[in-house]
Amino acid sequence: MLKIAIYGKGGIGKSTTTGNLAAAFASLGKKVIQIGCDPKADSTINLLGGTPAPSVMDYLREHDEEPESLGQIVREGFGGILCIETGGPTPGLGCAGRGILTTFALLEDLELFETAKPDIVLYDVLGDVVCGGFAAPIREGYAEDILIVTSGEKMALYAANNICKAVKNFEDRGYASVRGILLNRRNVPGEREKVEAFAAEHHLPILADIPRSDDILRFEELGKTVIEGDPTLPVSQVYLDLARTLLKEAERNT
Repeated sequence: MLKIAIYGKGGIGKSTTTGNLAAAFASLGKKVIQIGCDPKADSTINLLGGTPAPSVMDYLREHDEEPESLGQIVREGFGGILCIETGGPTPGLGCAGRGILTTFALLEDLELFETAKPDIVLYDVLGDVVCGGFAAPIREGYAEDILIVTSGEKMALYAANNICKAVKNFEDRGYASVRGILLNRRNVPGEREKVEAFAAEHHLPILADIPRSDDILRFEELGKTVIEGDPTLPVSQVYLDLARTLLKEAERNT
């Protein structure tokens, strides 16, 4: 099972990237689970036809008890992808990271992975601050590889640097490691060069160069990934190539 956590600055395109990567894996015949680890609970919306999945934290608030089955908190989306959203506390109250910890514990109790037997698990994680619950995919053994989404913008690279530092703090404990960088272009001056310099400084490869594309926005308006909307598009091929690369590398390491 390939377990990947995708981190990056809020608004950098993590959820779009994660959803399209999940759809790419599914299109290649893989069984995929995507877990959105953001209080906004919108990670999987484009895998579900534009309809948001109910979050685990919302379920717990509304029912005041834990769900008895996975069907109460899991939705099946494009390509058979199982979609889960952790959600967060009532705005202004509580710790957002605790929603992740609560959800992960609940999924273990409900034996999600034993039941679904996925090939791929993707965690879409808010990465502005890698602490507490937001670090759970790194330090609790849920993920093995980390992909960092960044553009060439200063604050995106700043967040990416913080993520690298956080992962380094755990490296001597055998936890997840950063596998590479995903350049999600914003078309800022010298973007490729800036990201290449960052990647070289941290000894990381750039695994994908995702162009800024109106097609992504066009299909998101329809509640779809570009993979579902038109897999022949150049931007769709970027996601498919990334999925193939990650699968080949996983095969070589087994």
